[in-house]
Amino acid sequence: MMKTSLAARIQAANSTLMVDGDLDAVGEFFSPNYIAHLTQDELTGGHVAIRRILRLYHRAFPDMSVEVEILVESGDRVAWQRTVRATHRGTFRGFPPTGRRLVWRDMVTSRFQDGLVAEDWLVSDLAERLLLSRKPR
Repeated sequence: MMKTSLAARIQAANSTLMVDGDLDAVGEFFSPNYIAHLTQDELTGGHVAIRRILRLYHRAFPDMSVEVEILVESGDRVAWQRTVRATHRGTFRGFPPTGRRLVWRDMVTSRFQDGLVAEDWLVSDLAERLLLSRKPR
């Protein structure tokens, strides 16, 4: 059996969870003790927290498409960038829906343990895109 690269796991997770919305697959990609380090906060709570966040994204952006553009694998880590395209159709973290098409980028470094993502460090420009989308065209 061929071993799947960690970078390929990142691609598969984005496709399965973000695009397809298969929340039952969270355990296939993430450690039960998963933690995300965000700019101002930390996301803890493992699989329950991941599913909660994914539901939030899918309600706000039901037509998401994701392109993973950069993947650099070294040891137990993968540094990667994705571009997400979606229409803002539902409230997201206090931002009411605009109906506008958004494009944002996430830069992530993922640490794997036993083939699963155990930890992420994430920087995103989604908040900036949401603020800009509120301005009149």
